[in-house]
Amino acid sequence: MKRKLCLVIHSLQAGGMERVMSELAAYFCSKPDLEVYLVMYGIKPELFYKVPDNLIIQKPDFEFDNTKRLFSTLKTMIYLRKTIKRISPNSILSFGEYWNSFLLLSTIGLKYPVFVSDRSQPDKHLKWMHNKLRHWLYPKAEGLIMQTEKAKEIYLSKNTHKKIAVIGNPINLEASDTSTVNKEKIVLMVGRLIKTKNQDKLIEMFANINSPDWKLVIIGYDHLKQHNMERLKVLAKSLKVENNVIFTGKQTDVDAFYSKSSIFAFTSSSEGFPNVVGEAMAAGLPVIAFDCIAGPSEMITDSYDGYLIPLFDYKLFESKLAELMTNEELRIRLGLNAKESIKKFSSQTICESFYRFITD
Repeated sequence: MKRKLCLVIHSLQAGGMERVMSELAAYFCSKPDLEVYLVMYGIKPELFYKVPDNLIIQKPDFEFDNTKRLFSTLKTMIYLRKTIKRISPNSILSFGEYWNSFLLLSTIGLKYPVFVSDRSQPDKHLKWMHNKLRHWLYPKAEGLIMQTEKAKEIYLSKNTHKKIAVIGNPINLEASDTSTVNKEKIVLMVGRLIKTKNQDKLIEMFANINSPDWKLVIIGYDHLKQHNMERLKVLAKSLKVENNVIFTGKQTDVDAFYSKSSIFAFTSSSEGFPNVVGEAMAAGLPVIAFDCIAGPSEMITDSYDGYLIPLFDYKLFESKLAELMTNEELRIRLGLNAKESIKKFSSQTICESFYRFITD
C-alpha cells in the first residue's frame, strides 16, 4: 500500500515559497511508493506553477468572505481538519510562518505527524498573537524545517524543539542555458514589487552608473497592496533612464531572462532563502546581494562567486555593480564559480533531504 503524503499551503501563486512547494510536489510525485495530495486553503488558492498530473489537488468549494472574516476563518479550519482526516496521511508538510500555526490549530488532537517550515526572514516579527501561537504550537509539530543555520539559531534562542532539520531550497540546475557567450548587457533583478526588495534603490544606482549600453530588467509584480509598479516607473522617468529600465511584470519563463543576462543584482533586505539568487547562480551569473540576516551568505562566497554587501551600504553596492558592468572577464570568472558552488543545493539533493526527514 502506498504511503500518503499531504502538502499543505495557502496557495501556489507566483512566489519563492510556492515555487519550492511545487518542486517538492513534482519530486514526491515521482516516488512510486507515495500518493501525494496538495491542500490549498488560502483566500485565493491560485495554481500558478505547473504540477504533476498525478498530484491530487484539494481546494475549498467555498470562497473566503472577507466581510465575514471570523466565520470564514472558522469554516476554513473545519474544511482543513475534515480534509486531512479524510485523506488520513502518513505525513503532512506545511509552509508559511503565519499559515503553519493555522494548520496546527486546525489539527489539534489528530494523530497525523505535521512537519512545518517557515519561509521568511528568521527574525521577522509576527505581531504578539502570532508569536505566542508559534511559541505554543510549534513544539507540537513532529518536526521543524529551517532554511538556514542562522534561522535555527534564532528559533532556538526563544523556543525549543526536539527535531529540527536545516534544509535549503531546491535549485533547478538544468533550467537555464549557462553558456557565457551571447550574453546581453543586462542587469537582472527578480522579485515581487514590495518595499523590502528595494528596487527603487537599484534603479537609482543604475542611473548613477550611467551606462547607456546596459539595460536593467526588473521581473516582478505588485504585491501586498503596495502598488509599486507605477511608482518605480515614475522614478525611472525622473532619472531619465526609462528607456533602459524594463519592467516585465509576472513571468512564467524566468529562465530565458537568466540565460541572456550578464549580472544578477539583488537589493532585497529581508529574506529567508532567496530562490532567485540560487537560480541566477545556476545560470552562471555573478550575483551581487545584500548580506541580510539569512540566505545570501549561505549561497554566495564574497569575491569568489559574487559579492555580499553589508546591509544598506548602497555606495559599495553601486561600486561593485559598476565594476561588474565594466569587466567582462570578472563577470565570466565569478559566474562560472557560481555555477559550480550552487550545486550543493541541487533539486535532487534538497528534495531527497525533505523526503527523508518527513517520512522517517
